[in-house]
Formats: sequence, C-alpha cells, structure tokens
Amino acid sequence: MAAGSVSLSATQYRSRAHALAQEGRADAALEELERGVAEHPESGPLANSAGDFAMRAGDPEKAARHFANAVKLDGENSDFAINLSIALTALGRFQEAIAVLERHEEHCSRDPRYCSARANAARSSGDLAEAQRWYDLCLAAAPGQPRALHGRARVALERGDSDAVARFEATLDANKGDPDAWLGYVEALDAAGRRDEARGLAEQLVAQASHWIAALRALAQLRVGSGEHDFDDHFATAATQRPDDPSIPQAHVDMLEQHDRFADALAISKKAERAFPDLPQFRLRTATLAGYLGETDRADARYSALTQQDPARWLMEARFRLQTGECDRAAKLLDQLLEERPGDIAGWAARDLLWRLQGDERADWLHGQEGLVQLVELPDAKQVLADAVPLLHRLHDSSAFPLGQSLRGGTQTRGILFRRPEPELRRLHDCLTAALETYRSKLPSADPAHPLLRHRDKPWAITSSWSVRLDGGGDHHTAHLHPEGIVSSALYCELPPEMRDGSGTERAGWIELGRPPAKMHVELDAITALEPREGFLALFPSTLYHGTRPFAGGRRMTVAFDVTAPSDAA
Repeated sequence: MAAGSVSLSATQYRSRAHALAQEGRADAALEELERGVAEHPESGPLANSAGDFAMRAGDPEKAARHFANAVKLDGENSDFAINLSIALTALGRFQEAIAVLERHEEHCSRDPRYCSARANAARSSGDLAEAQRWYDLCLAAAPGQPRALHGRARVALERGDSDAVARFEATLDANKGDPDAWLGYVEALDAAGRRDEARGLAEQLVAQASHWIAALRALAQLRVGSGEHDFDDHFATAATQRPDDPSIPQAHVDMLEQHDRFADALAISKKAERAFPDLPQFRLRTATLAGYLGETDRADARYSALTQQDPARWLMEARFRLQTGECDRAAKLLDQLLEERPGDIAGWAARDLLWRLQGDERADWLHGQEGLVQLVELPDAKQVLADAVPLLHRLHDSSAFPLGQSLRGGTQTRGILFRRPEPELRRLHDCLTAALETYRSKLPSADPAHPLLRHRDKPWAITSSWSVRLDGGGDHHTAHLHPEGIVSSALYCELPPEMRDGSGTERAGWIELGRPPAKMHVELDAITALEPREGFLALFPSTLYHGTRPFAGGRRMTVAFDVTAPSDAA
C-alpha cells in the first residue's frame, strides 16, 4: 500500500464494492474486492464476495479461485462450499463440485440451496437418478422453488418420464418468465406425441421473440421431423424482422449446411456478408460454401482475402487446400491448428487426408496400426439385445428425423440414451463398457503424440449416446466425424436379412472408415470397411471419417456412443 494511504477493513472493502455495483460499475466493484482480498488474505467473507462478483461478471474460473480460497479459509461455512460448487459446475468440473458438497451433506441435506446445487451438479454429470433425488429434496423443503421445479422437469424429460409435460406446466405456473422452461415444454409436448401443440407453441415463441435462436431451431426440428423440405423459412422471416442481428443468418447458414443445402446457405451467407461487413465469420462461411459447391476460384479469392487468424479459419482453409491439391499450404495451416489445439479431432482427421494424399508413412501411424479399428463382440449379446431391441423400437416409433445430423433418412432417439432409467439400457450400457475395455486391451501401446493412444491408459467414459434406425431404399449416414470424443462406435442391434445372409448388393449397409465427405472434393477411398454383424460393435478412432452405404430393404438399427477421457481436456 502506498505511503500515507488509509487502510480499509475487509468490511469496508465489501461495502465500497456494493456501492460501486449499485452505481452500475460492476467491473470497478470486482477490482475493489480483489484489492481487498490482496490486503486481507485471511478474510473468507471477502474472498467469497469477490467470487460472487466474478460469477456475476460471467467469469466462473476466476470465481472458482476466489470461492476455493474462501473454503480454504473457512471449511465449515456451507455457503462458501455451495458457491464453489456452483462455479465448478459452470466450468464443467462436476465431480469436483459434488465432492465439495458431500462434505456438508450431513448438516445441509434440508437446505434448499444446497439441494439445488447438488442436483444441478448431478444432472450436469449425467447422473439423473441422483439429480432427481436432490431436486425432490429441494422441493420438499421449498415446494415452489422455480429453479428446482425446472431442473426436476428437465430430469423427467431426459429420462423419458410420463410426467414431463405436467412438470413443465408446474414450472411455468411458478415462473412464466423462464424462456428455457418454455422450450422444455415444447420438447416435452413433442416427446409425448402432442406434436400439433408443440408446433403451435414453438410458432408462438418465434413470433414473440424472432431473435431467439434456440426457439428458431426448435421450430425447425419440429418441421423437419414432419418431413417439410422448407423447414427453415421462418429463419428468413426472423432475419427480415431483425435485420441488425447477425446471429440469425449465422444459425440459418449452419443449419442449411448441415443438411447439404450448400447453394441456399451460400446465398444467405453472401447476403449477410454485405449486411455485416465487419464480421469475419460470414466471409469465412462464404469461402467454405463456395468450395463445397466446387467454385474453387471464388473460394480461393475469398480465403486469400481473409485477415482472421484463428482455428476455425485454419481448419476450413486447410480442407479447401486439400481440395485444390495445395498440400504444402494445407500442412502449414494444420500445423498451426494442432499446435494451438493438439487434441482437435477435425484437425487430425484433415491431417489424415493430407498424409494419405502425400503418401506419408505417418498416415499408417495415425490410423493404420493394428488394433485401432476393431469389431468387438458384445458380452451376452443374445440376451441383452433381446431385452433392449423392443424398447429401442418403441423409442424410435416416437422419434423423428433429427435436425443437423449425418442421417439421410431414418430416425434417431431423443436426448442421451444412457441417461434413461430403463434396466434394459443399464444392462446394455454395462456390456458396452466391458466391450470397450476389450477394445482398449488390444490397442497399441500408449503414445503421447497420438490423438487416441495418448489417452490409452487414462480413465474413459461413455458420454453422448443414441440409437439410429434406418430403412432400406436409400437411408444412410453421410461421412462425418464425432469431434467430442476420442473413440466412436456402432453397435449392430438389428440387421435386415440381406445383411445377415450376404444376399444384398456388395457391401450394402457396411460402415466405411476414412472416406472424406463428398463436399470436400478430396478423391480418397475408404481405408477400410466393416461388415455389420448383429451383436458386434465397430470401434475406431474418432479422427476417422465414417459413413454407411445405402441398402435395399429391411431395417438396420444401431446404438452409438462417444468415448471421452474426462481427466484430460486437451
């Protein structure tokens, strides 16, 4: 502290910060509190206040540091612990958040705020049974608590419970101003088969808030699920009503691109580029879409004029340079990307294509080592599938074609499959976990430079999970990636007769690995293709593009999931 300055007490620092906040000077309030923390490192309440203001400023990482300091100074203070858990949950550190709270369970299990924080952490971690228990305890202590009502409704929706609609109605009775609850109500109505009501409500939400991207997407999902070709035209209406909002055309372009409507997406991107000349994302999208359409001169000119330097630009331009055969330029861009993001799945997938085009032996290191691609038998497959398949068909019967996925035809189950409570799915999950360990045991040795083998000996977890049902006559998956995982999968639950007995056309319904998407215009064949076998899993690195070949008739049903290494976020 400067000579002659007057020292303030911890209480005075807190008072000054609150006064600054009331004047609308939130940044100055946080700075004042951090000065106070530096001067009074022994004050838990001051550290807690600094964490509170950091959370209000949208900085949960800084908040977690301050809250952790408060907990260290006063480990018996449950308010400090609850605040730390909320910040950790916001950071995706769910198990740490739960561990912080568990130390206070004996004395706080009837505290509504504690129960709500515990439930939110459990739900975020995927443990819906624990989330339900803690939301119910919260509501027993505080029956009208709006956040708990909403959280409990979300749990019901994600578990596929029959009372989800009623729970969202109760949530909205308590707080009609909760926008996420209105969207949840739309999803619950749709899941309950009340699709006309869901559609009508989604249209009302879009009419009342045309800038609301989540509502625009929800309506698009309902429309695409009904088989409408022009499922997106309400985005154009919204853009007309909100001409100064770039998020609307950006979301519109994203959605059209995901459905291979590149020409439509390009027209919207070019229009948005003119309307928002200072935003680089539309220039990048225009370049990318021109490349997908084979307009290489236009794409080259656009990429060459870009000034932005970030991973998104490096990835998209690298893919384009592969399209035009400029492998040296692609290599430099991918080196930049993977130096900044060493675990980037899409970047490694593009590097695979580059190395194969160049005849580089590192392509064999990346995807050609024995054991990286396996077909593994599901333990106790006959009984497990006999129990699970009828349930999966019931789920598909109330599902629809999904928005923005690789499917071309067919249906995909809603939500995260293994968050549902049915015992048939729990048994299937356990058997898949065992099969995954069989796969791991046959992998090559750990290799810190390899995008999958760097995780070989770390804890793994099954995260996203879903089931896909395709009908013969053209249904298939386009080549795609799952960028959120390290291992991707397909469990063959049911196959049409032509796949089981080999009477179909050559490789009908097989999964192809390593063939790039058609939109990339990179002439490479698949590295390998796997013949589907009921009761077996295809397991392979997520850095491999994969898709399925069409088949003539019958049904093909799979369960798929992503594997992550939660202990290593890189």
